[in-house]
Amino acid sequence: MRNFAIITDSSTDLPKEYFNEHDVDCVQLGFTMDEVTYGGEDGAEMDVKEFYKRLRAGSMPKTFQVTPEQAKKHMVRYASEGRDILVLAFSSGLSGTCNSYRIAAEELTEKYGVKIFVVDTLCASLGEGLFVDYVIKKADEGVTLEETRDFAEELKLHICHFFTVDNLFHLKRGGRVSAATAVLGSMLNIKPVLHVDNEGHLIPIGKSMGRKKSLSALVEHMEKQQTLEEDEPIFISHGDCIEDVEYLKSLILSRFGDRKIFVNEIGSVIGTHSGAGTVALFFRGKQR
Repeated sequence: MRNFAIITDSSTDLPKEYFNEHDVDCVQLGFTMDEVTYGGEDGAEMDVKEFYKRLRAGSMPKTFQVTPEQAKKHMVRYASEGRDILVLAFSSGLSGTCNSYRIAAEELTEKYGVKIFVVDTLCASLGEGLFVDYVIKKADEGVTLEETRDFAEELKLHICHFFTVDNLFHLKRGGRVSAATAVLGSMLNIKPVLHVDNEGHLIPIGKSMGRKKSLSALVEHMEKQQTLEEDEPIFISHGDCIEDVEYLKSLILSRFGDRKIFVNEIGSVIGTHSGAGTVALFFRGKQR
């Protein structure tokens, strides 16, 4: 039984059941689409399949981060009971969410006299989910809050993120590729390969001709970077393209043998920026 609370956010792209099973508080980021607000504290709900259906039909969602007030609302549940808190925050390189946690933590630490540590995971999607999973397992060994925080800080630059997208439009919209690159790449069927760097930013690191070659490139990066023991998990997230995930899984199993592979869809907040057809591969490695 942990003597401190763990808080993270929905950008982990973990299923709701995971948070219930592992006693983790999940703060909801949100988005607006077709003039309706979803997620956050009071927004409507939208099935992820419906989200990608609308995205493919041309809807243009916009995301919003966790606010200090929203973060404080979750933290005060534990701080008011005298419980210390460990926050595992969405990458500061992609969102202001981490800073919102820090603002709330400073206020509540002073008010309630508890310890609140905010870890900038520098991770996103199921990369953040994988990071959270490792940290929870460490916490459940019965270690202290400080030991868990130190473990998390040491781990975060070993969570590798490699992904490819099917459509360059959303990367262009987010400023990751130029308009000319997006048009030419789409015409030539060029699929970029990207990763999340040590500052938590999305960075293009290569390109492949065609979908299958781009998926193979993810596994090639994994071969170079991974330091996995046989029982350690591999996480894959996707933007409504399970057939491509099955192909990627077959490549992994053929090269690495039987492995624990967890798959989930990329949620609406991350999916707004990555687009439908994104496939992302996450694992522990020697470096990012």
